[in-house]
Amino acid sequence: MKTWQVFRHERMWTTRPLKPRYHVVIVGAGVHGLATAYYLSKLGITDVAVLDKGYLGGGASGRNTAIIRSNYRTPEGVAFYDQSVKLYEGLSREIGYNVLFSQQGHLTLAHSDSAVNGLRVRAEVNQMLGVDSRIIYPEEIKRLVPALDVTDRPRYPIQAALLHPPGGIIRHDAVVWGYARGADRAGVGIHPFTEVTRVTRENGRVTGVETSRGVVKADWVVNTTAGWASTVAAMGGVRLPITTHPLQALVTEPLKPFLDKVIVSSNLHVYVNQTDRGELVIGSEIDPYTSYSNRSTLQFLESSARHTLELFPCLKEVRVLRQWAGICDMTPDFSPIIGEVPGVKGFVMDVGWGTYGFKAGPIAGKMVAELIATNQPPPLIQPFGLERFLTGRLVGEKAAAAVSH
Repeated sequence: MKTWQVFRHERMWTTRPLKPRYHVVIVGAGVHGLATAYYLSKLGITDVAVLDKGYLGGGASGRNTAIIRSNYRTPEGVAFYDQSVKLYEGLSREIGYNVLFSQQGHLTLAHSDSAVNGLRVRAEVNQMLGVDSRIIYPEEIKRLVPALDVTDRPRYPIQAALLHPPGGIIRHDAVVWGYARGADRAGVGIHPFTEVTRVTRENGRVTGVETSRGVVKADWVVNTTAGWASTVAAMGGVRLPITTHPLQALVTEPLKPFLDKVIVSSNLHVYVNQTDRGELVIGSEIDPYTSYSNRSTLQFLESSARHTLELFPCLKEVRVLRQWAGICDMTPDFSPIIGEVPGVKGFVMDVGWGTYGFKAGPIAGKMVAELIATNQPPPLIQPFGLERFLTGRLVGEKAAAAVSH
């Protein structure tokens, strides 16, 4: 006699009707938008709608390599990203969903004297703020990553590296789905394929949004889009100092595990890590032109392959399986814009993350939720307000973001 086992397939999130009014409307159903909704629900605010013109995580949250770290250079940036890493460390337990966070360690390589000096400054800032980060040299680098070429054969030999043990990689789709499920269970409305076409304002404050499914009133509107942040802001009459650039990456055929660190070279503008499936994920810097294109290019493939082979000559016969590209919003100081727009009550920006927005998803969402709940910007995000571009108090983070990840 055969025994049949019945499996119940539970939906990740609920299909709810779009109401004509919410307390909070969030534009963008990526990690930032869904994290904001989740942390709002933790504060008791569940009259929230998350809107996206596509599917959940289909924008920048689905077009990145999900490297997590906090070894930035400015005190403001280090403190912010350190809190995000700590939230990521406990995220699987909190939301009851495995986000596959592998803290395998992160190595930033230096190939010149000036690059080594830059890493020393970062290490000192990190250590002063309690972040695990230190300079190591070729002998220890070779011990940690035997496949790396630390000889003087390459054109730019490796002189030193910044070792950041808490850094690692995570599954981007698992993070998005986990936050969506957590927000949904608290009663938040999640509405994919609902495009926002206008942000409405009256008497110095937002009043809601117009969408492809009708008008939705709201007390707060939060812009958490990536790639299209300036477009959505302009719908509400706000001009952002942002330029949008493509960012490309590639994946190789699966290999036996040999690389258990994230490798980044600031001088060569390339990063390499190996996934749990054995594939190598390889990327570079943003393309040096503004564009909304998601097309990959042969120039990127050739450049990334050449620089990767300088680091790992053993990979010369490995085949590339696929390439992809995303689009990134870059600010003049390479730091995000997060907070309420001056002079427009209720219009909140969580944008301009460039190539490192996924790292910040948890803490950015939590801080925006606290801003809305208390009507006051938390100290952690005050340095990143839009008004800094008028006052000149910029947070120059380019030195720690020079190779995207």
